[in-house]
Amino acid sequence: MKFFIDTANLEQIKEAQDMGILDGVTTNPSLMAKEGITGTDNIMKHYVNICNLVDGDVSAEVIATDFEGMVREGEALAELHEQIVVKLPMIKDGVKACKYFSDKGIKTNMTLVFSAGQALLAAKAGATYVSPFIGRLDDISTDGLNLIAEIRMIYDNYGFETEILAASVRHTMHVIDCAKLGADVMTGPLSSITGLLKHPLTDIGLEQFLADYNKGN
Repeated sequence: MKFFIDTANLEQIKEAQDMGILDGVTTNPSLMAKEGITGTDNIMKHYVNICNLVDGDVSAEVIATDFEGMVREGEALAELHEQIVVKLPMIKDGVKACKYFSDKGIKTNMTLVFSAGQALLAAKAGATYVSPFIGRLDDISTDGLNLIAEIRMIYDNYGFETEILAASVRHTMHVIDCAKLGADVMTGPLSSITGLLKHPLTDIGLEQFLADYNKGN
């Protein structure tokens, strides 16, 4: 399972990278704004800064909602760095743009996916990644994890190579559950990853080991 971090914060990205477990980054205009990064030029520069920090794919989102606009923005993003993945909305023109980029060998991430049908269309269009938002489904009393299971079954049935990128991951158990269901990638806050480290018996055991060692010194 690949671990992506969903942020535009360079310090958090570096922290995850330094752990040696980071495979990529996802971000969007809202996360950029949260870090005080606004304006096209500044956003473009920040994408490059992120790419220079990590070894894997970096999803960069288009703003346009029409085919021509998505193509124009997506091509500009793809030219920034070889690690850029063009992030497209799961709408009709987004699927059309996905096919366009897939035919050109440009990686894509279909975002804002909330149904198995949408994920099937994304795979048919050749998406590199499909991003089902499990946390947002949970927010409306719908089982987000069930969507991961449905997509996994459909993709396995037909041998689709599109990777399931579990998005809107909120906490550590989301990570574990997505891994059990066979999601290819998870993306979430740094806390959802570092939370995997935590167990009270680890802390107690280490404290006891150190106490026993210090008795003889």
